[in-house]
Order: sequence, then C-alpha cells, then structure tokens
Amino acid sequence: MFRFFETRVNPYPQGEPTTPPRKLAAFLYHYSRPLLPWLLLMSALTAAISVLEITFFNFMGQLVDWMGATDRAAFFDVHGRALAGMAVLVLVAFPLVVLGQSLIMHQTIFGNYPMIARWLSHRYLLRQSLAFFQDEFAGRISQKVMQNALAVREAVTKLLDVFVYVIVYFTGTMLLVGSADPWLMLPLGLWLLGYLAILVQFVPRLQKVAMAQADARALMTGRIVDSYTNIQTIKLFAHTDREQDYARDAMDGFMQTVHRQMRLVTLLTFTLHTLNALLLAGIGGISVWAWQQSAISLGSIAVAIALVMRIRSMSQWILWEVAGLFENIGTVQDGIGTIAQPLAIADARGAGELTVERGEIRFEQLQFHYGREAKVIDDLSLTIRPGEKVGIVGRSGAGKSTLVNLLLRFYDLEGGRILIDGQDISRVTQESLRRNIGMVTQDTSLLHRSIRDNIRYGRPDADESAVIEAAQRAHADGFIRTLADPKGRTGYDTQVGERGVKLSGGQRQRVAIARVLLKDAPILVLDEATSALDSEVEAAIQEQLYTLMEGKTVIAIAHRLSTIAVLDRLVVMDEGRIIETGSHEELLERDGLYAALWRRQSGGFIGVELEEV
Repeated sequence: MFRFFETRVNPYPQGEPTTPPRKLAAFLYHYSRPLLPWLLLMSALTAAISVLEITFFNFMGQLVDWMGATDRAAFFDVHGRALAGMAVLVLVAFPLVVLGQSLIMHQTIFGNYPMIARWLSHRYLLRQSLAFFQDEFAGRISQKVMQNALAVREAVTKLLDVFVYVIVYFTGTMLLVGSADPWLMLPLGLWLLGYLAILVQFVPRLQKVAMAQADARALMTGRIVDSYTNIQTIKLFAHTDREQDYARDAMDGFMQTVHRQMRLVTLLTFTLHTLNALLLAGIGGISVWAWQQSAISLGSIAVAIALVMRIRSMSQWILWEVAGLFENIGTVQDGIGTIAQPLAIADARGAGELTVERGEIRFEQLQFHYGREAKVIDDLSLTIRPGEKVGIVGRSGAGKSTLVNLLLRFYDLEGGRILIDGQDISRVTQESLRRNIGMVTQDTSLLHRSIRDNIRYGRPDADESAVIEAAQRAHADGFIRTLADPKGRTGYDTQVGERGVKLSGGQRQRVAIARVLLKDAPILVLDEATSALDSEVEAAIQEQLYTLMEGKTVIAIAHRLSTIAVLDRLVVMDEGRIIETGSHEELLERDGLYAALWRRQSGGFIGVELEEV
C-alpha cells in the first residue's frame, strides 16, 4: 500500500529543464505541476475531515439534548438508528478519510515534492554559465537549492491543506453556533477581526525577517564551506583566527535576524492569548445570558463552549502555520533570485550537433572584454589548419586562456565568430562542442570520487582495460596502485577527496591527462598541461602527449617555451591581439617579443617582470 502511493509521482521529471518564472505564484506552480492532481485531492480530503469534525461536534450537542429530553428506557428505540449511523461515521468513514489524506500527503507528496524541486533546480543550474558559479559561493548556491525545495513544498501544502481545513472549520463553526443563537456569532466575528488584524500586523514583519534570515543563513553556510574548501590555504597562511572572524561576522548577521524574529514571536504570543481569553469570556457570558432567557439549550451551549475551546487551541497553531507559510514564501522569494536567473550561455533555438571530421578552427575578428572597458580580445583573427599543432605564447593577461574559454563557449563573444569545420559554435549545442574538445588545464581539480571514476569521466562507457591503459600512458598507474583511503579502498577505487586534495599536484595532473587520453577528442587544448609535474615525469609524459597529438588539431598554452617550441606554429599574443606568428626559428630570427621572452626565461619560464619591447 505504501509503495503504491510512493510511486504515483516520478520525483525525477524528464525533459529539458526550462528557466523558472521569477513571479512567486508562477514559480510555485512551475515545481507543483507534476503533483497538481494529488495536491487537489489532498485538499478535498482535508475539507472532508474538517466537515466531519464539525458534524461530530453538532451531534454531541444533539446527544446532550436527547439525553435530557428522552426517557432512558426508550432512548435506544428512539435514537438507536442515528447513534448507529454516527458510530459508522466515527469508526469507519472518518478513519478511512484520514488514512487516504495521510497516504497522499506523506507518501505521495512529502518526499517526492521537494525532490522534484531539487532535481529540476539542480539540472537547470548545471546549465548555467561558468561566470554564474564564479560569482557565488558554491555552498551558498547549494544551500538555496536545498532550502528552496523544502520551502516550495511547505508553502503550497500549507495553502492547500492547513488553510482549507481552517476555512472550512471556521465557516462550519460560525454556522453551527449561529444556528443555536445568532448572538453567539458576535464574539466569534469580533475574534476573527482581531485575529486578522494580528495577521496583518505580524505576518508581513515575520516574512521580511524570514527573507533576511534565509539570505543570512545562505551567506553563513557559504563562508563556512569556503573555509573548509580552502583549508590548506588557511593553514599555509596561519589564518585560523582570521577565518573565525570571517565566519563570525556572517553568524552575527544571522543572529540579528534570529533576535528580531524572537521579539516578534513574544509580542505575537501575548497578543494572541489575550484575544483568545476575550473570546472565551464573550462566548461564556452570552451563553449564560441566553440560557437564562431560555433562548438556548444546554446541548447548544456545550457545543459552543467545546468549539471555542477547540478554536483557542487551534488559533496558535494556525498563526504559526500562517507565519510558517510566509516564512517559506520569504525563503522561496530569496531563492528565486538565484535559481530563476536566465541562462547566460544558452543553446540557440534548433541548435544541432557539432561534427568534427577535419578539425579546422577559425577565429574571425573576435571581440571580448568580460564587461570591462579595455578589451581582453581585440579584433583577433586566426586560422588553425586541420591537424595543425599551434602554441599560444604571451605574458600574463595577454588573452591566451580567454581565447580557449571562448573556443569552449564558456563565454559568448561580443563580436566576430568561431568556426570548427565551418560550423559556427554558437549554432551548435554546448554539449556536442565540448565532447569534441579535450582539455588539460594548469589548475586541475578532480571530482570527489574514485580514481577510476575520475579517469572514466573522459569516456563513461570505457571498460576497465581502457581506463588502466590511459593511466599507464599518463604515467599514473604506478602511483595509483599504491593509494589507499581511510575506508580501506585501494588503487583505482581510492577516493581522491574534494577537488582531489588527497593527491599531489603532479598526481592530479597525471590523472587529468589520463582522463583526456581516454576521451580521445579530435581537438586537444593544453593549458599549462605539464606545469605541475617534475622534470623527469614531464619528459616521460611529453612523449605520450606528442603521441596523443597525432591526427588532432592542437592548441597548447605554456609559459615554459621549451615545451611548445617543437610545435608546427607559434602564435604570440599581447593585449588581446596577435602580434607575431611563425615557427620557433622564424620568431627568433624576427627578434620581436617572442625572442625577448625566450632570452629572459629563467629555467624555461617566461619572466613576470618582462619590460615592453
């Protein structure tokens, strides 16, 4: 039975994720659509429960009157059928309705609902641009995804469950009490006005505090995660106290929102209990007066008093549900700003798959400046022939890595275009573009998974022998087999830690090279690919890289000029432009910037303090 209701909804909806709406109601509906029929059914059953409870109260009042007016010996003869009918309602119908409502709420909705929101949000955010993640704490983004998913569920279920229950219950109470004596509706009406005034006064303030608290919580989490992620840097610079202060500043900001919230809670609690006391006194006083005037029966008084006591006990629960609703709405509104951002880099409508048969790359009059005034890439044109190996040389800030980022479409061009085998990369899917480009970067980070999973990331369908062969070609197999983690996993099963922190820089680089060797893409980009390796290992891997380059179009960036001097052509960049191009010998003969860079190298690296030539 449980399994049946748990599987009524797929928590992982398929289909291409779309940009969530930025309006609150539309945003909630966006994540509620897969569950909408079940949410409406839950709401209907909740209304039925409320009606049945009011019916029970009414019957108890009638029962008091029957017991006072009917002879004991004839009581069951007169009222037996009504009692039996109510017994069936109480013992059979009511439990079944409650069971149905609970199964739908707890099995169908509660677990699946936030997972749908998490799944859709995560899939959408994975398609966000690189700049999106560079501008935010990873911990802050993940916190917003997690808390927003729960807030969406709570906001919608409170509206469709709690408020349906309350509205039906209070309406039924007013009708039931009013049918006994219209004067009894007066204190209930006044109480309702006072209750609404409390809601109007306190709930928006609680919502405002909740939004500030959600943001402060995300900031606090982001700073703490940032410290843990960069723990090695913190310890290297002996800044533990500084990081404590950095986190405490965010914690203090969070605590300020907590204090503001708790002050409102105290005022709210006092005001509500005072209003409830006035309601009890009003109903009790009018009931006694009406009884003295013989205008109301004892059964009606019993029902009225019981309902008031029920409303008194419900009122605080209702208020906190309302406050919780607006708190969750505040959390959702805070999350909308992050989760519902349009994709900065999106596939063009009708984008096709990139097919690379030759590997020609053409950069045509590129313009790009990261939003700055000075251009990082300025009117750059370059053609790389199929199978050509080209080295990109230049000082820091010349635009070398930016050129590669534009080729990978991590950013969109502001002018010009990039063609691969005649296909404009802005008109093909990003996935197909990056599948056809293998890249090894200087700053290699690995996934917090096993060595095998990290290497196989280059080609997920690769078998074990292909993984091991790639590791051997990258001169990584030897050290991999000596690895072990605290949970006893060894060799290729060893977990590498977040960003691969359990491995040395050289080991991470060799795993990254193995991953690209396994990928075997037709276009290869090497951005300081061997910078983290010692000379002996670098020399050994260079042979494999040269083998890997065979039949591929290659772009290699290196400060160590000796590693790229043997390539087919060298391109020298400065201030976003190409100023020299040719072979190593041709550029030395020209005696320009490249020759100056070559002369000023110390140990094979480009000098940082190079003067203009």
